[in-house]
Amino acid sequence: MRKKLCNTYFLVFCILLCVAAFTWLLPTGQYDRVEVDGQTVAVAGSYHPVDKNQQNIGDILAAPIKGFSKCSEIIAFILVVGALFTVIERTQAINTLIKKISFFFREHPKYQRCFIPTCIFLFSLCGAMFGMEEETLIFIPIFIPLALSLGYDTVVGMSIPFIGAFTGFSSAFVNPFTVGIAQTIAQLPMYSGWQYRLIVWFIFTSIVAGFFAWYGERVRKHPTKSLTYQLDLNKRAELNIINDVIVDDSFKLTRSHKLVIASFMVGMAVLFYGVIRYQWYMIEIAAVFLGVTIACSYFGKLTLDQTTDAIIDGAKSMINVCILMALARSIVIVATEGHILDTFLHTMTQLVGQLHPIVASQAMFLIQTILNFFVPSGSTQAVLTMPIMAPLGDLVNVSRQTVILAFQFGDGWGNPILPTAPVTMGALALAGISYPMWVKWFLKLEIVLVTLSLLLLIPAYYIW
Repeated sequence: MRKKLCNTYFLVFCILLCVAAFTWLLPTGQYDRVEVDGQTVAVAGSYHPVDKNQQNIGDILAAPIKGFSKCSEIIAFILVVGALFTVIERTQAINTLIKKISFFFREHPKYQRCFIPTCIFLFSLCGAMFGMEEETLIFIPIFIPLALSLGYDTVVGMSIPFIGAFTGFSSAFVNPFTVGIAQTIAQLPMYSGWQYRLIVWFIFTSIVAGFFAWYGERVRKHPTKSLTYQLDLNKRAELNIINDVIVDDSFKLTRSHKLVIASFMVGMAVLFYGVIRYQWYMIEIAAVFLGVTIACSYFGKLTLDQTTDAIIDGAKSMINVCILMALARSIVIVATEGHILDTFLHTMTQLVGQLHPIVASQAMFLIQTILNFFVPSGSTQAVLTMPIMAPLGDLVNVSRQTVILAFQFGDGWGNPILPTAPVTMGALALAGISYPMWVKWFLKLEIVLVTLSLLLLIPAYYIW
């Protein structure tokens, strides 16, 4: 696993070098920026050349350090998550609960077919309604052992929260971080057009849920067909997961276990309420989970030394995730400081004006997808592109609702395979899956999602 992760690090660093080279080869320019309702937005039609700022070896070496600084809140959140789950693991509460869930499905196999689709729909709903994205990293350490205990593999365990939430995020009908911000900048009523977006969300989520349900059953019947077969053999041995469930004393949920699980559930409820009601982000969420860590340690009857060791060990286990996130962010930093990000946006928007409205909306989707390589944050990409894309849509007879739908697709569907997406790199690091192996495996589904996006933009032209 260590060798595969090192290959991923090297690949991302090579991409960083390529982007730095572009700052020497490509023309540079910028849009003017103005403050609108507390947000810095680009002014349409204001693109102008600026002096080159070639990124040299010093800039390249400094970029990952700046990446750590820019990702500091997310990194702190990840370290707290690692501490939390290590504390919970050492109380044996989650391990016992997973055994009981696994035993239930083995005793009632007719219900197991509903497990993957139901979970994916739930996470997709969270992504569609309040923009769950980084928060999915919380659930990956839970779902991987659960999936393994049910006869699935690491891919299924990681994908249920990770791809499930991304599906909802990419096809959202009321996501405040994409739909909400984009409609505000485009001067549309908040969450208007939700009816067609709801249909779009259901179609995408059904396809993703169906795909992983099919893959999960395939792996359950033929384990060697799993992408992570060898890795899962090692994980099952490490986690003491066996396919033949043997009921023993370890199945008993003690009062201590129940209090630990209840503490976690209360923490999740507080998190969801805070995100929806008060728009909490990384610092507030991390604070909630730090409190849950302390509560779980207390109810799990860990000593002070055991708690301290668990927190330190948990944070250590997340270092690889943090490094990948910093490297991913460093690519964006080099592109921005090298003044080539706006050049990409300006060049692509010039091509759209000559196209039929339907083709133009599809081209906007592809442009947003390419820009997502450099700006993997939905809210940031909305602020960057909507002031330019919205009036451009007016000129080529593409409704602003359709422009926003194209933005959603472009911002979302590339994320599961982009090396610049911090959550993607974090999820893969948590699962121990190498980036090249994941991209090769996920590419077929990615093609389906992109093709469907292009098709669903056609009815949008007639509806809006």
